[in-house]
Amino acid sequence: MNSILKEVLKKIEPPKEDLKFIGACIKETLGKIKKNISKDKIKAEVFIGGSFAKDTLIKKDYYDIDVFVRFDKKYKEGELSNLLEKSLAGIKNVSKIHGSRDYFRIKSGNNLFIELIPVRKILNLKEAENITDMSYSHVKYIKKKVKSEKIKDDIRIAKAFCYATGTYGAESYIKGFSGYAIELLIYNYGGFIKFLKAMVKLDGKKEVIDIEKNYKNKQQVLMDLNSAKLSSPIVLIDPTFPQRNALAALSQETFEKFGQEAKKFLKNPSLESFEVKKVDLEKVKREAKKNRLEFVELISTTSKQEGDIAGSKLLKFFNYLGNEIAKCFEVKHDGFGYDGKKSATMYFVLKSRKELIQEGPFAKDKASVKAFKSKHKNTFIKAERIYARNKIDFSGKEFFGRWIKDNKTRMNEMSVIELKII
Repeated sequence: MNSILKEVLKKIEPPKEDLKFIGACIKETLGKIKKNISKDKIKAEVFIGGSFAKDTLIKKDYYDIDVFVRFDKKYKEGELSNLLEKSLAGIKNVSKIHGSRDYFRIKSGNNLFIELIPVRKILNLKEAENITDMSYSHVKYIKKKVKSEKIKDDIRIAKAFCYATGTYGAESYIKGFSGYAIELLIYNYGGFIKFLKAMVKLDGKKEVIDIEKNYKNKQQVLMDLNSAKLSSPIVLIDPTFPQRNALAALSQETFEKFGQEAKKFLKNPSLESFEVKKVDLEKVKREAKKNRLEFVELISTTSKQEGDIAGSKLLKFFNYLGNEIAKCFEVKHDGFGYDGKKSATMYFVLKSRKELIQEGPFAKDKASVKAFKSKHKNTFIKAERIYARNKIDFSGKEFFGRWIKDNKTRMNEMSVIELKII
């Protein structure tokens, strides 16, 4: 196991040239922002956040580096994004990202994005108007507590494991472990393997983790915290703000998925546990054909802002489509993949139900029964209501083709601007 983890660490440590490039780009960008802030006499300070600041960054195809511009409390909520935009004068390749508080993204080279996020400078976290206002405290806490290089390495390994298993990220289309939560968990348990073993032992029991012992016991946590913050399988008290559950976004489904992968790794350690699993669609197609099932692949596009908003909208639409197709077909297998932008691919492996039973009006409603019979040939009465047997003589592709034509309004309501059969 130790040799495997050493090998993983070699693979996920960012190359020195990457870190040098990131550092140079950040230095240049921050210099320009600070100059503009000073020139315009804006009361604000700049700090680097996220994994880069906490020295827990892992190697990726492209890097997202968080930079926070911390504005004085005298500025109104609605002013923050505009003030930040003003401070970006003269900086190239900037795009605005709409959200609860608009922020900005700078493309620096082919594989680096610097995300500039406006936050409010607060001393008491109760004054936070946005979760990002807590970022300064989160960075400060982790840098103060995590000094050990071994723990930093284990945090990187844990992030890589969660990333590979599809459980990394608090976004609503993932509902997994945020980077900050992983850092707290590894620090709390004292290492990656200890963390995995502790998670596997839970086996459905709710865990409460209070690193700084802000509460007397588990019962007090369950009594004092808002019920909405207690729905996650693990309640991780934020050491910087005890009224917050740092794992509130974690769903039971994602946690069970994580637990299964953790058990596999502990039982049979391998490098494969740290490799992102991509669905082999050609294999899925072959298996479907072999079992006389139909394979249908689609791509959906949303009008919403790329990222968490777009991803959650597209996932919701995928689940809705699954319920729609299930009326006529058994869904033997399905899959959803979001590209981080405005589109998602999805597929369904289907078996026809052969016939669809459609409920009609009550039998005593003669006029409605007559109208129902005019539309349906094969009808029967059951429990004082009329039903129709409709033969399913169409394929899944034909179903989706008709559904797309007939449901333009519903798609618009769900912010989906296009659905195509591949």
